[in-house]
Amino acid sequence: MATIAADHLALQRLYHWERTAGNQVTLTQPMGGAAVQDFTWAQVGDQVRRMAAFLKAKGQAEGWPADAKVAILSKNCAWWLMTDLAIWMAGYVSVPLYPTLAPETITQILEHSESRFIFIGKLDGWEGMKPGVPAGLPGASYALSPDDAKKTYEGWDAICARTQPLKDSPVRGADELCTLIYTSGTTGLPKGVMHTFGAFAWAVDAGLKRIPMSGSDRMLSYLPLAHVVERTLVEHGWLARGIKIFFAESLDTFAADLQRALPTVFFSVPRLWVKFQQGVQAKMPQQKLNKLLRLPIIGGLVRKKVLKALGLNECKFAAGGAAPMPVALLEWYAALGLHINEGYGMTENLALSHLTLPGKNQRGTVGPAYEGVQVRIDATTGELQMRSPAVMLGYYKAPEQTRDSFTEDGWLKTGDKASQDKDGCVRITGRVKDLFKTSKGKYVAPAPIEDRLGMNPNVEACCVAGANMGQPLGIAMLSPQGLQRASSEAERTALMAELSKHLDDVNARLDPHEQLDALVLIKTPWTVDNGFITPTFKVKRNRIEEAYSGSFEGWVSKKSKVLFGD
Repeated sequence: MATIAADHLALQRLYHWERTAGNQVTLTQPMGGAAVQDFTWAQVGDQVRRMAAFLKAKGQAEGWPADAKVAILSKNCAWWLMTDLAIWMAGYVSVPLYPTLAPETITQILEHSESRFIFIGKLDGWEGMKPGVPAGLPGASYALSPDDAKKTYEGWDAICARTQPLKDSPVRGADELCTLIYTSGTTGLPKGVMHTFGAFAWAVDAGLKRIPMSGSDRMLSYLPLAHVVERTLVEHGWLARGIKIFFAESLDTFAADLQRALPTVFFSVPRLWVKFQQGVQAKMPQQKLNKLLRLPIIGGLVRKKVLKALGLNECKFAAGGAAPMPVALLEWYAALGLHINEGYGMTENLALSHLTLPGKNQRGTVGPAYEGVQVRIDATTGELQMRSPAVMLGYYKAPEQTRDSFTEDGWLKTGDKASQDKDGCVRITGRVKDLFKTSKGKYVAPAPIEDRLGMNPNVEACCVAGANMGQPLGIAMLSPQGLQRASSEAERTALMAELSKHLDDVNARLDPHEQLDALVLIKTPWTVDNGFITPTFKVKRNRIEEAYSGSFEGWVSKKSKVLFGD
C-alpha cells in the first residue's frame, strides 16, 4: 500500500469539514414537488454520529464481529451518504446494493456478505424487492422510503432523535476494509470486491490531479452510488474537496434536477449522453443545427442555448465512461462547446485507470494512465493489465476467483483488449472473452461495431452476435423515436430505409468477415428489470444471446438487411 496521509482518509475528511465549514450547505435533497431539504456539514456530522452510535450499540448488544457488514438498498439520496459514513464511524463495513436488483440477487448478496443490518431507502420497486430481504434481518428506513418499508423498519429520524451522538471521532486505518462493492454481473453472479480506506484515498488523490475540482464545484448525483464511479468520484470527491452535491428526484424530474444543480462537474454513461443528444435532435433536426452552428455569431448563441436547455451551461468538466463513447458522439458535443473526457476503469481498481487529458483531442482513446498507475499489454492475448494502490484486495470469500484475476507477477487482468499509441493513450478494442469466431474461422470484436451501430437516433442500444455463423448480425433495441416511427405506417418504410443505409455505412468501414448480415430491430425494451442491461446501462451480452440465439438462423434466412425480431 502506498503511503496515505491520515487526513486524506474518509472519516478524517468528514471531521475536517465539520470543523471548518459547519454552516456550509453541502447536500440538497429533493423531497417531492418543488420542496428540497438542505444539509450543512454540521448537520451531516451530527446525524452520522447519532446513527453510528446506534449501530455501534446494536452491534455490541448482538455480538456482531469487528468487521460486520451493513447493507444499503436505496436510490441516491442524502441519507445514503450519511449511512455510509455512519457504518464506517461505527467500525463496520458497508455493502451497497443497486436499487434495481431482482429479489434473488438481493438475497444472494445479503447472504454472501453476511450482512447484519440493512438500510431500506428511496426505491421505486420495493414490493418486488422485498421478498429478497431475508426474514428477520433488522433494518432502518429513510424519510423517502416506501410506506411499507417505514411500517417494517424504524425511521432514520426517530433513531437519531433518541440516540446521543458519538462524542469522539473514531478513525479507520488505511489498510482497513471499507466496503464490498458487488459487481453488476454482466456475466455470472455478482462478486464482492474488497476495497480499503487507503485505496479510496489514493484513488481520489490521483484522480483529482486530472479532474479539476474545488469546494465551489457542484455535482448532480443520479447514477447509482452502489456503482464504483459514482462512489469514487461523487462520494469521495465530495469528502476530499467539500463540493456541493445535489440529488435527482426521478426520471420525470431529471431535467429540472439538472437545472437546479447546474453542475460544474458532470459524469454520465454513453447511453445517457446519447439520450441527451436525441432530445436535442427531436427539437431541432441535425441538418438545421449544423447550419446554425456554422454561422459566426448565431452559432455561439445556439451553443449556449442548447447547453442551457440541458442544464450543462456551467459545466467545466464533463466525462463519460462505464462503456465506450463513440467518437461521433464526442464530436457532436465538442461542436456544442462541451468537451467530454472519456474515462476507463473497473470496480476492481476503483475506476482509476485511464482518462483523456482535458484540452487534448484524444478522441477514440481513453487517454493515458493516471499518475501512479502502471499498465502493460499482454503480447499474446492483447489484454490490458495494470497495477496501482487502488487495486482491490480481492473478491470476498472467493480466493480462486481472486487468484484468477491476477497474473503470476501481480498485475490485474482487466479482461479488455487494448492498444497503446506513442503518447501512451490506450484504445480499448473489446473484451477478450467477447471475441467470437464465425464459421469461416475469423474472429470478430463486437464492441467497435456496436459503437457505430449505436450512432443513429432510432437505436437505443445494440449487440453484435453470431458465433459459428457465416457472418455476424446486429440486434438493436429501438429508441422511443424509433418505436414511434415503427408504429406508424407512413413512417415505417422510411425508418427501414434509413436503417438500411445506416447498416451499409457501418459495413463499408468493416473488414469483409466483420460485415453484418442483417440488423434485427427489437421493440421490447431491454431493462434492468428483465435482465438485459446492468444498472449502469451496459448490455448483458450473455442475456441477449440466451434470449435470441434460437432465432439467429431464421432471421438470416429471411435475406433482409433490416427486419423486426419481435
